[in-house]
Amino acid sequence: TDIEDLTRFNEAIDQAVTESVAHYTKTINDSRNLFLGVLGHDLRNPLGAVSMGAQWMERSGTTDAKQARVVSEIKLAAGRATRILNDLLDLTRSSFGTQIPVTKTENDVAALCQEIADEFRAVNADRKLQVATKGDPLVSCDRARLGQVLSNLMGNAVHYGDVATPITVTVAGNDPDAVTINVHNLGSSIPRDAQKSIFESWTRGQDGGSPPEHNTHLGLGLYIAKLIVEAHGGEISVQSDQQTGTCFSIRLPRK
Repeated sequence: TDIEDLTRFNEAIDQAVTESVAHYTKTINDSRNLFLGVLGHDLRNPLGAVSMGAQWMERSGTTDAKQARVVSEIKLAAGRATRILNDLLDLTRSSFGTQIPVTKTENDVAALCQEIADEFRAVNADRKLQVATKGDPLVSCDRARLGQVLSNLMGNAVHYGDVATPITVTVAGNDPDAVTINVHNLGSSIPRDAQKSIFESWTRGQDGGSPPEHNTHLGLGLYIAKLIVEAHGGEISVQSDQQTGTCFSIRLPRK
């Protein structure tokens, strides 16, 4: 009888500890997500003011080359900070079990890829981005959200890819039910172990070798990209090795 009572007592203690740990973990996670949500929301307005001020100064023009460079740097920095806050808000939304909202309309994804590639060419004159289309590029999607995904993938290709070789973006629309977008670059590959977790939050698959002060990646980009693609009912995957390079693939249903 004593042994049975002791066993039941130990089981009760184990259960109480398990429940306490689970409650504590949930409380910490909820507090963190709430903090990130408030931080992202409250910083958007002052950042927007900084960005609008820089754009106004850029349009007004200046004869001083140094001032023009500073204004350009302010505009780029505000843009990077805004993208980071958007990622944090998307992370918070997903942590509370809310799917990223998408508003679908019919879009030419090849034209969207070309538009984003042009943006990267404008600020990376030494890099070559090629966009190729096969078949019908029309798909029902949220243009802004899909542009966020493509910008992340092309940005990674520019950041981690070999500067001497082109980045290729291929839109394949031969399938009547889906469109596939591939973003490929040569250069340092993603380790096989990292490929298994690369779409998880706070994860980075490669080390671009940039100094810490120039690195604004939080390891959220691919996680947010996965959430957006899944909100469209699609899939995102990666293949990477030293010989063939790195290729991210997005498959989106047409409807």
